[in-house]
Amino acid sequence: MQYARLGDTGLVVSRLSLGTMTFGSGKAGKYTALSTIDQKQANELVARALDAGINSFNSAATYSGGESEEYLGRALGSRRADAVITTKVGFRSNDAVTDGGLSHRSIMKTADDCLKRLGTDWIDVFSVHRVDEYTPIEEVVEGLDRLVQQGKVRYVGYANWPAWMVGKAVGLQQGRNLARFRVGEMLYTLISRDIEQTVVPLMKESGIGLFVWSPLAGGLLSGKYTNENREGDGGRMSRTYGLPFDWDLAFKVVEITGEIASRLGATPAQVALAWLLSRSAVTSILIGVSSATQLEDNLGAVSLPLTEGDLGRLDDVTKLPPRYPEWFVDRNSDPVVRNALAG
Repeated sequence: MQYARLGDTGLVVSRLSLGTMTFGSGKAGKYTALSTIDQKQANELVARALDAGINSFNSAATYSGGESEEYLGRALGSRRADAVITTKVGFRSNDAVTDGGLSHRSIMKTADDCLKRLGTDWIDVFSVHRVDEYTPIEEVVEGLDRLVQQGKVRYVGYANWPAWMVGKAVGLQQGRNLARFRVGEMLYTLISRDIEQTVVPLMKESGIGLFVWSPLAGGLLSGKYTNENREGDGGRMSRTYGLPFDWDLAFKVVEITGEIASRLGATPAQVALAWLLSRSAVTSILIGVSSATQLEDNLGAVSLPLTEGDLGRLDDVTKLPPRYPEWFVDRNSDPVVRNALAG
């Protein structure tokens, strides 16, 4: 297993994290169609992940109506101290107006509920799961800081926030001496590289680590789906998810990853994950699995020897076109100073 620091902290996490969205009975909560792992299977997957060197586990209060956290807590059991647990707040669990969101009340109550479900005294990383347009950012960061001051949470983070909002939050955190964002959980795949434009530069500048969710685009890059058979083997893409991808680009990428995988004796999924592991901004990749076989396959990405040619080929076919003002900045860099410093 490979490891990395969480942003600019001293916390060391595995570069593969086990996502637990699939844990649960599928009876309640968001993305219930994906919750197919019972407690016995969860125990086996968590134990195998720990034995393989994975120390990072990711959940959310809303996954399977809280069952995901319950299953994870039980599966870790006496090995809780070996694990870094990330969970999230923000999505609602019922129709009450006061439920969900990122108000001070919601943040504090959800954290207490998460602690109970996980069966632990502390949460390693507590992240806001979404943008709450009805709650001021000041209230959000103050609520997160209070959890750290109370000792219930060690680090705080965010998921799915735009760069400008993260920048404002970081400014408030620094100016008011509040607990700073240490991790951002964002969508990033070979066919979804939007965050490279503004989000990644901000994260690097602010010392924020990047956790990648849905690294295989909901399974689309696993190789099981083709343009002729978009139902695959009945996997998650055929049931739910609805992420907005360019399907033509996706199948072009799958063709290339398949060729590379064939040469290396690997799988397309391993190639797609290995490409992400090669990106300097990536701290850890959240792998959500529905079987021990998938877990073993994903683990193989850590040691996959992609060549510079492989990486370049994948990069060229998927990179985003330059956007304003980035292209203007690059085009108008001062050559005199650049050459002087280079010499």
